[in-house]
This record gives sequence, C-alpha cells and structure tokens, in this order.
Amino acid sequence: MPIVESTYNPPYIFRNYHISTIYAAKMRSVPAVSQTRERLQLEDGDFIDIDWSYANSCASKNVLVVLHGLDGNAQRPYILGLAHHFNKHAWDVAAINFRGCSGEINKLYKSYNAGASEDLDYVVMHILSTKKHESLAINGFSLGANLLLKYLGEGNNLPIELKAAVAISAPCDLYASLKKLDETRNWLYSKRFVMQLKKQLHLKEKNFPEEISKEQIANCTNLYAIDELYTSQAHGYANALEYYEKSSALNFIPNIKIPTLLINAKNDGFLSENSSPVSMAKNNSDFFLETPEYGGHVGFLQKKNTTYTEERALEFITSFL
Repeated sequence: MPIVESTYNPPYIFRNYHISTIYAAKMRSVPAVSQTRERLQLEDGDFIDIDWSYANSCASKNVLVVLHGLDGNAQRPYILGLAHHFNKHAWDVAAINFRGCSGEINKLYKSYNAGASEDLDYVVMHILSTKKHESLAINGFSLGANLLLKYLGEGNNLPIELKAAVAISAPCDLYASLKKLDETRNWLYSKRFVMQLKKQLHLKEKNFPEEISKEQIANCTNLYAIDELYTSQAHGYANALEYYEKSSALNFIPNIKIPTLLINAKNDGFLSENSSPVSMAKNNSDFFLETPEYGGHVGFLQKKNTTYTEERALEFITSFL
C-alpha cells in the first residue's frame, strides 16, 4: 500500500498555486550547469538532442535520464535544478530535448507528444549500449511524466539497469487535465501554451505546406484544437480524443513493475483529480503516490535553493540501488 505521506511544508507565499507555478518557471535562479550536447540520429531519419551534465567528482556508474514538459527543453530551470542536484551527488544526467525542442526544428512532420514512448526507449537503449553506467533512473515532468509512466507500464522488456523512476506533476488523464487548463483561472497558462505551440506549427507549415496551412493554424484557439489539427494527425491517431485515450498514463500505471514515485500537488490547477490515482497505488507495490497539499505545477519550492521534488527524487531513487 505505497501511499506516501508528504513532508513538504513550503514558505507561506509558495502555498499559492499561481505563485509557486510561475516563480518556479520564470523567476527561480538555479546554479550553473555545464551541458554537453549529443545528437542522436533516429532510425526514421530524425534526431533527438541530449544535453549531458556530469558528476562533479569522478566517473559515475549512475545516470539519470530527464524528460521535460510541454513546450519545454533541457534548459528549463526545473531541468537544470534537478541536474545540478544529481551531479552534485555523483550522478551523470542525460536531459532529453524532445523532437523539435532543442532550438532546431526536427526533420519530420511529426514531433513529440505525451505518449511517444518509443523515442524514450530508443534513448535509454542508446545510453546503455554506448556508455558505462551500471544503473539508470528516469525523472519526468508534466507531459514528460505522463510519457514516463506510459513507458514503464506498456509491458515491454525494460532493461535491468533501470532501477527506479520519478514522475512530477503528471497529467495522468490527458483529456480531463486539458479541461482543467481551460478553466478561467488557468487562462494565462493556456494562452501562453497556445501561442508558443502555434509558433512551432508555423515552422512546420514552412517545411510541410502540403500537410498544414496558415489558415488552419490561425483557427486554433485552444490546446484541444491544436491536438485535433496537428498532434493527433501527425502521430497516427484518428483525432485528439483517441490521442488522449491511448496516451494517458492511467491506462498503464497498474502494469508498472519498476519502483516508481508520482508526486502530484493537491493544489495543482493543471491536473484532474484522477491524475493522482490512490486506488492504483494501493494495489501496486511498485507504484508510490505522494500528494502534498501544495506545490503548484512543477513548483515545490523551499527556502533553500533545491526544490522538494529534487531532494525526494534523489532519496527515492538511491533507495533502490
């Protein structure tokens, strides 16, 4: 019955959902992290860029793979903060930039989505086959957290080097969480996502004018419309609803057999209530659920420079090595 009682007790100001979410994303200062980029050529002719940072002391036997969220990249504060914390504790970190997220548009019409676990599998196997790490763990945030949980529960033969995983602020029911983003209090976040994603769609239109038009992009006024026009169609789904249904982590959590911690704040306005599935945690000895009262979306700030989830991720993962 792995329901974890949370000890997260933030400063009063960070109990506010909006302040925690915005400060962590836009104002948090993180220590410098030296990253080295590796371009991984994929079998379908596309590429993924991995930004590596290395243990501060000596060659590490352990590597953490990190997955960013929607419209993110490996330079977001939540990625760099986590990388710095793990590097300091003798871990190498491989921060993945999903297709088209590393500052250069990817080669194919498709890009990334919340269920594209085949790319994660390819990266994991590449790292294990070309590096000398004995243990591997994965940490995903938001969209990347949903993708991680799906990957773990799909029933594939996972490598024995994969010891544990941590998912932060995961929208485990994609459609229900999308509807939460449409609420009035989330208007600013939703509008920003739409604006940024439409910029990416315009880049796609320049390279693939036969697939998508300026007029179609202009008519997208919310995230559902973008998923209906592009995400679903570019990745082989009939429509947005099929994409949400087949990619939501809730379908895969019961089959997880690797020690996995999900941390979702109760005041996270991006997530539906069923994104924190208590019954699944009670019935799966490898799925640990922690639901702090506060934290916002990928927030979890403290008085010190590390976040609560950075510390918890290291603590949880190392307990299974």
